[in-house]
Amino acid sequence: MTNACNPTPPNSPNPLRLLDYEPALESLGDDYFDEVAAAEFPEHILRWRNDALLPQLGLDPKTVTDHHFIEAFGKFQGVRPFLALRYHGYQFGEYNPYLGDGRGFLYGQVRGADGQLYDFGTKGSGRTPHSRSADGRLTLKGGVREVLAAEALHRLGVRTSRCLSLVETGEQLWRGDEPSPTRSSVMVRFSRSHIRFGTFERLHFFRRKDLIEKLLDHVIEQYYPAVADKSVAPQDRYALFYAELVRRVAELAAQWMAAGFCHGVLNTDNMSITGESFDYGPYAFVPTYSPTFAAAYFDYYGRYSYGNQPGICRLNLEMLQGPLSAAIDPAEMEAALAQFDDRYHATYRQLMLNRLGFAELPAELGSDLLRLTLQLLKDSQVGYGDFFAELRKQFSPAWRDDASLIFSAAEPAELLQPWRELYYHILQGLSNAELEEMASRLRRHNPITVLVRPEIEAVWEAIAVEDNWQPFYDLLKRIQAGD
Repeated sequence: MTNACNPTPPNSPNPLRLLDYEPALESLGDDYFDEVAAAEFPEHILRWRNDALLPQLGLDPKTVTDHHFIEAFGKFQGVRPFLALRYHGYQFGEYNPYLGDGRGFLYGQVRGADGQLYDFGTKGSGRTPHSRSADGRLTLKGGVREVLAAEALHRLGVRTSRCLSLVETGEQLWRGDEPSPTRSSVMVRFSRSHIRFGTFERLHFFRRKDLIEKLLDHVIEQYYPAVADKSVAPQDRYALFYAELVRRVAELAAQWMAAGFCHGVLNTDNMSITGESFDYGPYAFVPTYSPTFAAAYFDYYGRYSYGNQPGICRLNLEMLQGPLSAAIDPAEMEAALAQFDDRYHATYRQLMLNRLGFAELPAELGSDLLRLTLQLLKDSQVGYGDFFAELRKQFSPAWRDDASLIFSAAEPAELLQPWRELYYHILQGLSNAELEEMASRLRRHNPITVLVRPEIEAVWEAIAVEDNWQPFYDLLKRIQAGD
């Protein structure tokens, strides 16, 4: 269910408020956050509820009404306290000590059905001590965009936060990057953690080695169980944590690149300590393969361009060594970071082979296919997502028998020919059963719906002009189904 259809308050208790919330971060003490209150909004219209996430919380979607969502995640009745997290960060390379949750807070933390700890974090829930001159609100368009981004990335296999709910709140907002006045909303994000690289950078700024180690112990215990062995010396656990973080971030960068996703603002305050993708503002899926594509209009020099993302992630991990050097031997962190490039390239290669239909290929053959694929995408400027969607739709076992059938209508043919010949050569060694597996793999890794800007703008225009939400729900349905 994706829209409000049951405005009548139920008689039963609210299952979202009755979840077993844990004070995991709260128990560390108030050195890491400020207690805040949610804003009061003039209206509460539920525009999106992510029923796909409810079973992960042990909830049956049929028992959770729209009013339950509004009560918990629009009116914010129930759980206390709400925590606005403190952090700093490097923004476009410059250190900023005036950050922190300025329009959101940690609503609560719960154990999922998998036993892991998850956060409910808000966006657009009002002013906090870190808001500075901002109003603490989220535009409705910003909420719509983040819902779409998170679901599309999840479908593409990216390790991402997701949106649990989006409530329109009835206020008029003024923004420099949207036609104003524009509509307002509040969103609840479902993620592993809202602890950021910048959380540690702030503690380093204040020279609080004790708080860094305390937070490290918490992060390892909750999010890195494989290295949480208490029989291991703390310094060794910390070093193993950093090595695992390097691995996760390298894999995340590879996932973005294979998905054709440009985050847009990879400041250190937008990097999660769990290696999870989150906080989607000016993001974009690349329309065509272009390493210089920049998603944010204010990224004048392309610092966070699509092709720069792996290097920026590596740089952010390097910057994190400053704060972590209070607890981890710098030489050990350098040795761990030296593994980033190999992990990134291995993961990217595998993900791209999957999108091309292969579970694995000999090293040289796989590298040749990847090189020719990127060359074809760059030279032809065919839509990046469209290429893989068409590969999924057009693929046929008959390609193994006749090379001319491979993208037979593609123009100009001379650009396709080197790629077609190699693809045909690889197919020669596959059995009928392996060709069927290829078709299944192509369906799994290549959704038909491609979330480029025109798709998003068309959905938003229907909302902004006619208050017609059906195109939004239809697009989400196609994204989630992979159609």
